[in-house]
Formats: sequence, C-alpha cells, structure tokens
Amino acid sequence: MLFHNITYNIDVNSEQDFLDWMRSTHVPNVMMTGFPKSFKILKLLTEIDNGGVTYSFQYFFDSIEGFEVFENDYLDDLNDAVDKRYRGKYVFFPSLLQDIS
Repeated sequence: MLFHNITYNIDVNSEQDFLDWMRSTHVPNVMMTGFPKSFKILKLLTEIDNGGVTYSFQYFFDSIEGFEVFENDYLDDLNDAVDKRYRGKYVFFPSLLQDIS
C-alpha cells in the first residue's frame, strides 16, 4: 500500500476555514477520482511557533500505477484549487510513502 502524504502549514487565522473547506470540498474531490481507497487527516502536535498550524492529509493507494494515473490526471488541478483559495496563507510539501510492515 502507498500513502500520498500532503503536509500543509496554514496561517492560524485561516485554520478553521481551511479545515472546513478541506473536509467539505477538497477531500471529497480527491476521493471522487476513484483512486485513493481511504484517507486520514492528522494534526501535528509538536508545532513550532511560526504563526501557522500543521496538518497532514494522507491518501491510501493500492498500487503505484493507480497513484501515477491520479498524479498525472488529477493532482495539478486539485493542488491549484487549494492554492487559489489559500494563496499566501499556506505552505505545503507532498511525499509518497510505501507501507513495508
């Protein structure tokens, strides 16, 4: 199983709006692609005081092939929607992880 992890640090003043929008709009749009099988939303508790709050959105994929189709066909538009809404209020970094347990 693969985990596509996107870590966002969002400005504290936009935190609740960000969480509400991610839960009601963004995550459903990601899941509607049919490629992620499930997801988790996690909050970082060991936060550095930088004026922001950090969240990890983890999407689970069965195969690298499914992730690659998702990445090639959907990911840019999904990321653009976040950027359009929160430009200047967040930073993010993605990572792809493999479960080896």
